[in-house]
Amino acid sequence: MAKEILKAPEGPPSDVERIKDESNFLRGTLKESMIEELSSGISEDDNRLMKFHGSYLQDDRDIRNERAKQKLEPAYQFMLRVRTPGGVATPEQWLTMDELAQNYGNKTLKLTTRQAFQMHGILKWNMKQTIQDIHHSLLDTIAACGDVNRNVMCNPNPYQSAIHSEVFEWSKKLSDYLLPRTRAYHELWLDEEKVAFSPTVDEEEVEPMYGRLYLPRKFKIGIAVPPSNDVDIYSQDLGFIAIMEDEKLVGFNIAIGGGMGMSHGDKETYPQLAKVIGSCAPEQILEVAEKIITIQRDYGNRSVRKNARFKYTVDRLGLQNVKAEIEKRLGWNLQEAKSFHFDHNGDRYGWEKGVKGKWHFTLFVEGGRIKDFQNYSLMTGLREIAKIHTGDFRLTANQNLIIANISSRNKKKISELIEQYGLMDGKRFSALRRNSLACVSLPTCGLAMAEAERYLPVLIDKIEEIVDENGLRDEEITIRMTGCPNGCARHALGEIAFIGKGPGKYNMYLGAAFDGSRLSKLYRENVGEAEILAELGDLLPRYAKERLEGEHFGDFVVRIGVIKAVTDGTNFHD
Repeated sequence: MAKEILKAPEGPPSDVERIKDESNFLRGTLKESMIEELSSGISEDDNRLMKFHGSYLQDDRDIRNERAKQKLEPAYQFMLRVRTPGGVATPEQWLTMDELAQNYGNKTLKLTTRQAFQMHGILKWNMKQTIQDIHHSLLDTIAACGDVNRNVMCNPNPYQSAIHSEVFEWSKKLSDYLLPRTRAYHELWLDEEKVAFSPTVDEEEVEPMYGRLYLPRKFKIGIAVPPSNDVDIYSQDLGFIAIMEDEKLVGFNIAIGGGMGMSHGDKETYPQLAKVIGSCAPEQILEVAEKIITIQRDYGNRSVRKNARFKYTVDRLGLQNVKAEIEKRLGWNLQEAKSFHFDHNGDRYGWEKGVKGKWHFTLFVEGGRIKDFQNYSLMTGLREIAKIHTGDFRLTANQNLIIANISSRNKKKISELIEQYGLMDGKRFSALRRNSLACVSLPTCGLAMAEAERYLPVLIDKIEEIVDENGLRDEEITIRMTGCPNGCARHALGEIAFIGKGPGKYNMYLGAAFDGSRLSKLYRENVGEAEILAELGDLLPRYAKERLEGEHFGDFVVRIGVIKAVTDGTNFHD
């Protein structure tokens, strides 16, 4: 490869690069900030560093104005994200998360679209104890946020249990292998004694892969097992697609350069689909991931953060040039990609029998929110199940939950608890609702421009009237909503998608592929509920009458010319 091709963008480093550089490998002044008693918040510099430790400082925006009128500081609280590779947790870990949510959080848990736990409402004074309790359960919050590799996702579906354990083990190995090596987390939260450190001598030893400045932005990895694309593999910075022969895992296809975030009105930012560049043996994926991450470390944009994700690095340098550099750093060539096929990206609800006589129950969790609702004791029911469960819990990429590996002996007891607490497997809901995703948004997310988690169920109530009138109740259609363009609910891969623009206003997107292989495109800008229902009131009846056999809604609106197909993010704004 010509040497001049491999260049990082020029320009002064962003302020976040300064913060990382001055942080002494993610320590900063966090120790002092967390014991300072004058404010329940922390400085902006330390808040940036908190992300690497799995947390964001937030405030309750529902009461922000009222507190300002009273001349009070915002109601600061911390969101804490727990790293659960592949989304697997033991019953004991589930009970720990439940207890911490009750004692220190807002008495709810959020199941994220990256198969992780998220807790909200933790006060500064309770953070250290919360993290220590998480650590004692053999979980942690290291690198759950920040400019590093995030929680590694993998297919959790019970009907593929024969190879799930093998794929899950690789997701765990990847997640652990790619962790930052600094001991800052252990010193700050777990009271480990600080190790003497010389920046000039020990830098390479402290962070041999990431270096002193870590990555330009976050990095996301997922593992998919065809025919299910439930982890939305094309949304990942790095995706591994399992290749099976005779029911055995023989390798992984490698896809690079995906990502969902963008900025309103900025055509230099866009969602992008990962592209398959080859394949490797299972035992090679740790090395492949490491070398790809070092390319992003060396050539990502450290000047403009909104253009700093790996997708922009790949698009700027060129896919083939990046592949050549990967092979150069590996010292060997990737194999040709193997054939595969995706036919869905959702979860299979209710009871499924897996291998070795084990049973699995997939529970629908709207918006991923675990709490006790009025007339629906979801959190209590799961707590009682966890007390007797001998298998595990699997958080899905669609914000749902699998009570997994239930023994035949225990199935009757768990069935009785499911019945007692009315736990919902999703089959009683419309297919549209079952295929919905929403980010947290208001009131806690500081980036939110409009509601998402609290509003999407209400909007679906009204869309369902159109769906039912046209005989589409059982038609699988993906619908996603985010409060801002950052893409936490992977909006650009929703057949119907909404991105918050302002209070009660959304940009409406259509046309993504049901299997996650095509992006959506802007259809209507800055619309409210009335306009949304009017548009779908026209399109859904047309779909019911004019669709081809087996045709998904996203394919339909592209075929009839309502929206152009977008197969590459560089054409997203065309």
